[in-house]
Parts: sequence; C-alpha cells; structure tokens
Amino acid sequence: MALFQTKKIQSFIVFIIILASILWIFQDNFLKLLAFQKVSEQSILTAEEPEETAYLEKIDNFILKEYSNEQVLLHTIQADTYYSYKNSPVQIVDVEVKTFNEKQEEGLVLRSNRAEILKSGEMFFNGEVKIQTKTGVSHELDTESLIVLSDNGQIKSNKEVTYLGETVRIISEGMEMNIDSDTMYLSGNVKIVEDSGMTVDTKNLYISHNAGEKIYKSKEKTVYRSKDTIVNSENGIDMNIKLINLLGKVEIVSGPGDILKSSNVVIDQSNDGEVLKSNSLSHFKSDTVDIKAKKMHYDAVTKKLELMNKVVAVYE
Repeated sequence: MALFQTKKIQSFIVFIIILASILWIFQDNFLKLLAFQKVSEQSILTAEEPEETAYLEKIDNFILKEYSNEQVLLHTIQADTYYSYKNSPVQIVDVEVKTFNEKQEEGLVLRSNRAEILKSGEMFFNGEVKIQTKTGVSHELDTESLIVLSDNGQIKSNKEVTYLGETVRIISEGMEMNIDSDTMYLSGNVKIVEDSGMTVDTKNLYISHNAGEKIYKSKEKTVYRSKDTIVNSENGIDMNIKLINLLGKVEIVSGPGDILKSSNVVIDQSNDGEVLKSNSLSHFKSDTVDIKAKKMHYDAVTKKLELMNKVVAVYE
C-alpha cells in the first residue's frame, strides 16, 4: 500500500515537472496570446463606444429659451440631445427652433437632424432642414451649413443648397431668407431638375407661394432643356408645377438647323405633354423655309408646329 502511494506521488511530481517545462518553453507565445486577447477586447469595446464619448456634458430633452433685455421671448431651441465639447462647438441632435414676435406669436419654425451652436451664439444647421414660415408655407432643403442670424432676422447659407420641391430638385450656390417672409432666395447659379428629366439653368431664383402652389421666378438668362427641345430665354423664368413662362426674347431649337424665335413663351406640361405657345411675333427658320407669324403653337412631343395670324412664308 505504501509502495503504491509512493509511485502515485512520484507520477504526480513527474507530471508537474513536465507541465512546468512545457510552460517554460512556450511562455512567450502564451504571453503574446494573452496580450492579443486583451488588445482585441479593448478594440471591440472602443468600436462599440459612440462618437460622443469625448463630450464634456450631455443633456437629454434639451430646452433653451432666449429673451430680450425687456424679457420678451425671442426664440426657443429644443433638441433630443445636447453635447458640449472642450474645443468644439456644441452639438444638438434632432433640433427644433421657434421664433416669436413682440406679441409672443409664433413665427418661423426650423427643424433639422443636427445643428451646432458656436460660442458667439450663432447656430448652424447641417443636413436636411425643414422651414415653416409664420403663414404655414413649408420649404425643405439640404445643405452643409445653414446659419440663423438672430440679430437681423436672416437665414443664410453660403454653401451648396439642394431645395426639395414637389416634383423638382433645385441646386444653388447659396440661399437667403427673412424669418418674416414666405419667399426664399436661391443665389448664384441655379439648376432645376424635374422628375420628368427636364432641366432649367438660370441664376438668382426666388421661390414664393401663391394659392397653394410654389412659384419659381428669375430675371436672369435661362436655358430650358427637355428630351428633344432647347429653349433660351433672355429675361428669365416664371414657373409653377405645370406651367413654365420663359420671359422676353426666346429662341427654340427643336432639331438640326431648325430655329424658332418668339417672345414670352408658355410651356404647358399638363397631361404629360410639352406644348409651347406664344401670342407674340414668331419667326421660324430652317434650311428650306422662312416663316413669320403673330402667334405660334408647338407640340414638342408630336413635333407639330402651327404658325397663325398673318403668316408670311418664303420657301428656298
């Protein structure tokens, strides 16, 4: 019995010696494995942490009210979340700003998914911004930076702006708007892109509201392009969802060598059509004919041109 116990103890000692030898031989790899696992765990934790971990202060359901020296409420700022940072502007998420007049009546309302507040007090909106005027007119746009200048009641952007209309998308180089106005001004070069594929290139476009419809106006030179038609206008554009008025002298190019000149042309896009009309002196010229008339009607889909009222034609 004692012999059996002695052999058992000897076997256990041998096992310990062998295990210690194995650990000694592979200790570097074992330590590296532990270090790798620790680094991996730290990396996973870091990846799962939100970007806001560097903030100094976080406030949920944030509300700020600003008053004048006479204790009149000027505006309110509400946001789902508020973040303050040491060396960066304050960030607010899902923000709504409301302005108020001297009678404490609600004015302009701005909503955005993100905004920044500088130390100067200026507020910059980023991304998609929805603006509702005091009369209920809505404007929706997307921009890198939109500033609210509370001192002079202006909303402004010097960055590219994409305005989202009912059936159009409008890209401009900037934007301005007074908080007491329904009209928005899109500055610089402006491109209007319609869902149908039609485009309009112009400058300095005003977007207003009349009888439930958006009105787009410009007094600058304008180029209208559709699938088969190009129209140049000298004095700008006045358009709504279905009718486009090209103002001043107008030149229509409908095919190789075919040019139709007129003034104040109306383009009717109702019923998926494209009909150009004018009650002004019109002049059509091609390689084989020269026609003048006092009225014109051109269907750009069927390529049918009607020249009416005191028509004079010269065939070559």
